[in-house]
Amino acid sequence: MYFQFANVLVFFALAVVLVGGMLLLASLLRPNNPEVLKLTSYECGEPPTGGAWVNFNIRFYIIALVFLMFEVEVVFLVPVAVVFKQWVASGQGLFALTEIGLFLLILVVGLAYVWVKGDLEWLKKVPEAEGAAADIERTSVRDAA
Repeated sequence: MYFQFANVLVFFALAVVLVGGMLLLASLLRPNNPEVLKLTSYECGEPPTGGAWVNFNIRFYIIALVFLMFEVEVVFLVPVAVVFKQWVASGQGLFALTEIGLFLLILVVGLAYVWVKGDLEWLKKVPEAEGAAADIERTSVRDAA
């Protein structure tokens, strides 16, 4: 039993040695002549404009995180789909189908939550915009009287 763990340890050590060796070899062989032009940011062949520290809208991160969350969860369905035929042959098909259905139900509930919260809308509307304008108008009419 410990032999399997030794195999993993040997492969892990071999991976660390190979990665470290490649990084060391690359640092010895690559040219190192930093210039001002080489140290500037690269923007698709165009000269960079402005600073590199620009504030991005939080929508980009929210959409990316929601996409990654659902993408990773859907990837978990691939191994189940591969062995589902074997589960049916062994008599565990209904149990596996129930588990898959529960998993998909959790995904649908998560999608509904994100949808209701409004995180899937690219352009969000400002809430109560009409009410605020009406309050300003009533205040100005009352002050004028």
